Amino acid sequence: MSDTLLIALFAFLGALAAGLLGAGVLWLIRRRSLTASLAVVAAVAVTAMLAGTLAVAQAMFLSTHDLSVVTTVVAMAAVVSLVTALLLGRWVVARSRALTAAARSFGDGGHFAAPDGPATAELAALSRELAATSAKLAESRDREHALETSRRELVAWISHDLRTPLAGLRAMSEALEDGVAADPHRYLRQMRTEVERLNGMVGDLFELSRIHAGALALSPSRMSLYDLVGDALAGADALAREHGVWLVGDHVEPLPVEVDGKEMSRVLGNLLVNAIRRTPSDGTVAVTAERFSDGVVLSVTDGCGGIPEEDLPRVFDTGWRGTHARTPPAGAGLGLAIVRGIVEAHRGQAAVRNVPGGCRFEVTLPLAEA
Repeated sequence: MSDTLLIALFAFLGALAAGLLGAGVLWLIRRRSLTASLAVVAAVAVTAMLAGTLAVAQAMFLSTHDLSVVTTVVAMAAVVSLVTALLLGRWVVARSRALTAAARSFGDGGHFAAPDGPATAELAALSRELAATSAKLAESRDREHALETSRRELVAWISHDLRTPLAGLRAMSEALEDGVAADPHRYLRQMRTEVERLNGMVGDLFELSRIHAGALALSPSRMSLYDLVGDALAGADALAREHGVWLVGDHVEPLPVEVDGKEMSRVLGNLLVNAIRRTPSDGTVAVTAERFSDGVVLSVTDGCGGIPEEDLPRVFDTGWRGTHARTPPAGAGLGLAIVRGIVEAHRGQAAVRNVPGGCRFEVTLPLAEA
């Protein structure tokens, strides 16, 4: 065997022994600080070099003087390596602790702010991910807060709207029971009206609960928007006459859509009833249906005078009725929330915007495939 191979063999055996020892130490301190691990790695590198050098020196019978020189050089390299490893470890640990403190702040409800100063590529990537997660958590908290506010408003308004007809029913039933009702038939008609109103509110609550639970089962079929709008206008005609409102549906194209006829009729009915009740007498409610690049847009335009800009984002929220709509016949503020739920179940979108003299509710639906 040549001298080079012999030297390589003795150096490898010495370094292997140091490496195995270092691996064992790293396993024992695997849960300790990164500084300790870096120090062990530096020590293993120097020890492996020293062990290989000593093994080669013994095999080649170097003089004591030469061996001491080599050992001194290796010792100085070990000191420098250990100091460098300790400094690097302390710097990485300090950056990690700063990152931990910043992460704890947004975990407690605050916003994540990356620590100042340079960082390794891995820590910088982690900071970016934490910042993105913080933004998502903030959006989630805002959304949860808005939902909780809507729930509280809904409970308050439902309680108010239920109490009024129930109190009336109780008073009329007591009058009938005591025989003091001057016109019993009128009382009975009024009681029937109140019961129908209560039934409508309960039906809206049930529909909304199905939408929120994802249990709204659709039975889509191919139909023309012209027929759908025509049926909805016919159903709302009596209410429009009662309020002295003109219904117009002259700009409705016979476009094919794949929808659940019953649910979409409810969408149109809710929009028309809402528009008729908000439009002054002798006003106009117009319905249009047109084809656009992103699908079919079905719109209902009323003459309500417009919605305040700050209220527009809340129009489709559960329980929202606006500051002027807290008394009957406004209902429980569920109609537009049901509209959005049904439209989104059809893979569409519901929106509202102000137009001169009123507002325009738009329902965008995908066009049926040819």
